[in-house]
Amino acid sequence: METVLIANRGEIALRIIRACRRLGLRAVCAFSEDDRGAGYLDLADEAVCVGPAAATKSYLNIPALLSAARATGASLVHPGYGFLSENADFAQAVSDAGLTLIGPSAAIMRKMGDKVEAKRAMIAAGVPCVPGPDSVLPDDPDALATLAAEIGYPVILKAAGGGGGRGMRVVQGESDLAQAFMITRQEARRFFGNADIYMEKYLQAPRHVEIQVIADSHGHALWLGDRDCSMQRRHQKLIEEAPAPGIDRALIADIGERCAASCREISYVGAGTFEFLYENGELYFIEVNTRIQVEHPVTEMVTGLDIVALQIEVARGASLPLTQAEVRTFGHAIECRINAEDPHSFTPSPGHISRMHVPGGPGIRVDTHVATGAEIPASYDSMIGKVIAHGADRNEALARAATALAELRVDGVACNAALHGALLGDPDFRRGGVSIHHLEQWLARREGADA
Repeated sequence: METVLIANRGEIALRIIRACRRLGLRAVCAFSEDDRGAGYLDLADEAVCVGPAAATKSYLNIPALLSAARATGASLVHPGYGFLSENADFAQAVSDAGLTLIGPSAAIMRKMGDKVEAKRAMIAAGVPCVPGPDSVLPDDPDALATLAAEIGYPVILKAAGGGGGRGMRVVQGESDLAQAFMITRQEARRFFGNADIYMEKYLQAPRHVEIQVIADSHGHALWLGDRDCSMQRRHQKLIEEAPAPGIDRALIADIGERCAASCREISYVGAGTFEFLYENGELYFIEVNTRIQVEHPVTEMVTGLDIVALQIEVARGASLPLTQAEVRTFGHAIECRINAEDPHSFTPSPGHISRMHVPGGPGIRVDTHVATGAEIPASYDSMIGKVIAHGADRNEALARAATALAELRVDGVACNAALHGALLGDPDFRRGGVSIHHLEQWLARREGADA
């Protein structure tokens, strides 16, 4: 029986364990000292401690993870999301150790991880991109100013190796350009070890729309529908849904086909997400995530597919089991990320879960590794689960999500479930199509009302 080492923790680790069981594979969980005794570890076939609480010494410790794989006889490694999931050095180390990473190759990660390289690849594949050059910015101030003037203000400077909302700065006019360039370059070097930055047109009120893809090693690639992830705070998503409401399905299909074609062109293998900004009826490519996404369940709910199982199967060399014509979407799905944090200050709230009641009912799925008695450590991300609701249409999905949130109980730590309930009742969100700025504007109005 083949063994999969799960180089991650929490909710996504449990999700991968379930996919392994379905496929008849042995699942081994790596864990840190802070996660020792976590309930989900009991569901793995084996659990191996890879270091102390600090992520740099455990979940980011490449030698320790490879040692765990060798000690347990694992031939495959699943990095989940976060941590090392898009780390090309880890992907190369896994390959050099004679193991198989469940994800794209190190070369593809490097190509897609560099935003400028990714933009070039998308332009070559005919995928529309945000206006701006497909090259890093020059040091010459005059050349910089000329580029910005050609694009038209406002522009945004971005780190070529960036992500997570860091290494970005909006420039409203030429007088701010030189200083913004200097600060963004410093951030790029400090956070990502790559000082290259690039420039694009700053879209004023776009939506964040994603295309999910899956590709095998036999030249097949599929796009599995779209998602709207515009409900964000500081570039961190809070609510996601599929499909994106109010966008022409013909446009989505056209871009989806181009995304799949680009995967075939670069020999991409695994799951991935093409991210776009949508404004004035147009989609503009911004980046590719070379891993499974937190929000993958909404796509699974509307397609009926197990994306994590597909990830594992294509990594093992299997062909995709269906064609593009066989990919169907049914109804609508909404996901709410449940975090152990104060719903007003967003301060993480680690501690002991004295009671956890998970909702159920028609169309409800809850992905969580947490149960009554669990400990939420301070060392990691505060997300404790996701409530996903599916309905025949968006209104039914919204109603089911609201009912599920009202039923959810998390005692012992602060939780943002009530915030989600309020957001689902927001008239603008209920109409569909809010911009990526909507949540922060909504929060500002709430703070003003509470003052």
